[in-house]
Amino acid sequence: MLEHFFELSENHTTVRTEVTAGLTTFVAMAYIIFLNPAVLSMTGMPSQGVFLATILTIITGTLITGLFANLPYAIGPSIGMQAMFTYTIVFGLGFTWQQALGMVFLVGLVDVIITLTKLRSAIVKAIPISLKHAIAAGIGMFIAYIGLKNAGFINFIVGGESILSLNNRPFQAGQGAKAIDTLIAGGGTTPSLATFSSAPVLLALIGFIIIVILVIKKVRGAYLITVLITTMIGIPMGVTNMHIDVHNSFVTTFHDFGTVFGAALGKDGLWSMFTSPKQILVVILTVFSMGLSGLFDAIGTFIGTGLTTGIFSKQDQKEFEEAKGFKSKMDRGLVADTFATMLAGVYGTSNTTTFIESASGINAGGRTGLTSVIVAVGFLLSIIAAPLVGVIPSAATAPILIIVGISMMNEFKAIDWNDLEVAIPAFFTSAFMALSYSISYGIAAGFIFYIIVKLAKKKAYEITPVLWIIAVLFLLNFISLAI
Repeated sequence: MLEHFFELSENHTTVRTEVTAGLTTFVAMAYIIFLNPAVLSMTGMPSQGVFLATILTIITGTLITGLFANLPYAIGPSIGMQAMFTYTIVFGLGFTWQQALGMVFLVGLVDVIITLTKLRSAIVKAIPISLKHAIAAGIGMFIAYIGLKNAGFINFIVGGESILSLNNRPFQAGQGAKAIDTLIAGGGTTPSLATFSSAPVLLALIGFIIIVILVIKKVRGAYLITVLITTMIGIPMGVTNMHIDVHNSFVTTFHDFGTVFGAALGKDGLWSMFTSPKQILVVILTVFSMGLSGLFDAIGTFIGTGLTTGIFSKQDQKEFEEAKGFKSKMDRGLVADTFATMLAGVYGTSNTTTFIESASGINAGGRTGLTSVIVAVGFLLSIIAAPLVGVIPSAATAPILIIVGISMMNEFKAIDWNDLEVAIPAFFTSAFMALSYSISYGIAAGFIFYIIVKLAKKKAYEITPVLWIIAVLFLLNFISLAI
């Protein structure tokens, strides 16, 4: 039955090979069930609920990939999108986590529509290849920067003269406050290296050294192993929380899941965002940025791992680019990815992506959807790890963000930095993502400067209508923010 359904012989594989590949991918990406709750809980979301939402999202998305697309890929919450969810949408733009989940649902819904129509192909072709690479690399810089901050490796010196506002009010010399909720400073803020004198920072440093060694030695499951070892080292250091109540933990997990499940579609979620024209524009651009990043991420993973291994043929890629229906495996894989993001918003977590860690299972011989089914079974069983969610310290997860960010920066090598016509838009795309704490603003800066450069070079004919529309919308957003 398995032989016939998954076409094992046609794909030159066996049940044993597929099972081994599935277990390999599961171990490689299991860290996400601890990292995702750690990041999203900063917004006020209950971490135990996010834990279960993460697992259910992975199971659903990965099963769709395996059973519908017959591909050996695992789908789960994207690290780049969880960073955008927390630091850009909630912290930066001021939306609630319920509204952010509403945006995730919208991204999935829009992506489904785009994927089911030829509009998807038009968008993919409209974005210059150099900007696609810059977006991927910029997200890497953003993630790595967040990892460095979460690890406590970076401090910020704020001079009194550079303080612009205190508790959302204009700041004047001599003004004080009993408690500080928000403080906005100007260019006088200077980053500095931490002194490594506190236990959490030292533990994060130890964790980072461990993950560097494991990654360099290409140890399978390096991320998960790092989380577990760093957490154990944190016990004698007094950083790891050793209060574990197994029974109450499971009760809390399912109770908290009820809090996040469906919140995207509730009165505090999707329907509370469209309060003004300015708000609507912000939502549209944010949803577009998230969808664009996710689309490029998935396509990049498919092309990077599928063409060299024969999972996708050249004909598959050609049919995908020409958008002639859903004959290609790549089309069906993207359908699975987009539906998974829509469901992620409903379950209560951030946007999904096709995990690059799937490459570990592919390298182990995985070629069909049976690999994905095994991954899904692994995550179903991992629900028993619920009591550990509150134990894992941020010092154990921050090193993962740093390494993942570094690995994504290989996209920089595909950019011709000797050509300023290419380099200027690419720089603003990537630099603005990290320095403005916003993937959306990075994409906006890149698109706008791309148009400026092309107009200066009298190459307006290279600017596609899609690019013009997107750039104008971003400009209107910046104008509305200024007003």
